[in-house]
Amino acid sequence: MTLGDLIYSFFTYYAVVAYITVGIISLVFAVKWFENPLRMLLAMLAASVAFPFGWYLVHKHILHSRFLYKSPLTAATWKRIHFDHHQDPHDLRVLFGALANVLPTVGGVIAPIGYLIGGKAGAAAALGWAMVITCFYEFCHCIQHLNYTPKSQFLKDIKRLHLSHHFHNEQGNYGITNYFWDRLFGTFYEKSGDKPKSPTVFNLGYTAEEAQRYPWVDRLSGGTRGDGHPRRFWENQADAKTPPEPATRQES
Repeated sequence: MTLGDLIYSFFTYYAVVAYITVGIISLVFAVKWFENPLRMLLAMLAASVAFPFGWYLVHKHILHSRFLYKSPLTAATWKRIHFDHHQDPHDLRVLFGALANVLPTVGGVIAPIGYLIGGKAGAAAALGWAMVITCFYEFCHCIQHLNYTPKSQFLKDIKRLHLSHHFHNEQGNYGITNYFWDRLFGTFYEKSGDKPKSPTVFNLGYTAEEAQRYPWVDRLSGGTRGDGHPRRFWENQADAKTPPEPATRQES
């Protein structure tokens, strides 16, 4: 895949189009309601800090927690938004964040912060800037999982760190583009040798024993598991005996 192919596929994906649309509308209203430039800039700065910190908390304490698969009410959501992504990190069908989850979460956190700092203009500015950050995160996440070798050292480094999270030890390197919070809270590791290989890197703790107690994710997965290697997830599928061809994109 070339950089041009990546850029075209990314910016024509419906969720990205939605983020850009919301971002433009928000920034237009920020200009319309403009009052205090300092407060508006502070609101955008707050969004720049809150976004990676919020992502770290959500990724570590919600997506990698074990309470979601223990309830039939949330098992399907957890399976779709994170379990499947770790079962096979190469499956592009579960690469993007789900629009229905991302927009309410980002908007519900960032807009109130912006409002507290700069009123409705601050809320609009913070939300608009958060959509820019969201697009940047998703673009970097694509680079981290697609068969594309970046030339930028920054992109090479974050790709290596993120793939360690997926293939070596999932209990660390929770960031996507920003590993400051991992460093601060002691979950950062530079090299695979810095942490032992995790036996739950592909199943996130949803082991065969857990599946017996909480069977809903297992049932939705067709009874297949990929604990040892992600490609095993596709074995014994009723409709296919070989891994399906990865789609170019789909929400998770």
